[in-house]
Amino acid sequence: MSFIKRMWVICLAFYSGSCWGQDDLIGFLQPRISMNYSLSPAYTHNFSFAQRTLFLNPIDSGIGTIHLDLAHFSNFKLPRQRSIGLGIMYRLREPFEGPGQNELRLTQQFNFIHRKHSIRFGHRFRTEQRILPARTVHRFRYRFAADGPLQGEKLDPGELYWVGNLEALNSVGKGIRPVYGLRASGWLGYLANKTAKIQVGTEYRRVGFWLEGRPVLFLLSSLILNL
Repeated sequence: MSFIKRMWVICLAFYSGSCWGQDDLIGFLQPRISMNYSLSPAYTHNFSFAQRTLFLNPIDSGIGTIHLDLAHFSNFKLPRQRSIGLGIMYRLREPFEGPGQNELRLTQQFNFIHRKHSIRFGHRFRTEQRILPARTVHRFRYRFAADGPLQGEKLDPGELYWVGNLEALNSVGKGIRPVYGLRASGWLGYLANKTAKIQVGTEYRRVGFWLEGRPVLFLLSSLILNL
């Protein structure tokens, strides 16, 4: 397992360095607060608030907050480490980008996980409806994720852990051509106690599998509370 962890750190370092080496890179800061609340062993609520701020734009000197996200998600556990979820998110853009820019997003997903030693692997299939003032965009997403402790075989309070994600997505809608995207992210997390953990990480995005879109880098932070 130590070999896998070392290779993962090397890959993250290479990926981060290649991101910063691109002259046309756009950069965003995105802090998030997330709260999980379990009504039963099989039913969990999640509430989150996120802010996205532009801090690097080589074409336009304008920087500042782009939007705010308010979201709720319901997760239903199924047998054999499977789950389904339903979500709703409201993206507030109008105070920052002008009238007619807000978005309502509906989400449906199926998720299943499996473990091998101390490493947990996850597969998530998600559909979304992005309801914008002028049109509705349907998005289809698949994400492969892996995570595990950095110390020992089990994560205990006061210890660090790592998370890696790779996601492909496709956006379609009436009157628009399909848009493909690819995202890769890496996180370092700290389990403070049984109810709180902190994560910091980066995410790299490209629009179009043939790399015709501009690269985008997110610097991410997250406070996750389990109530």
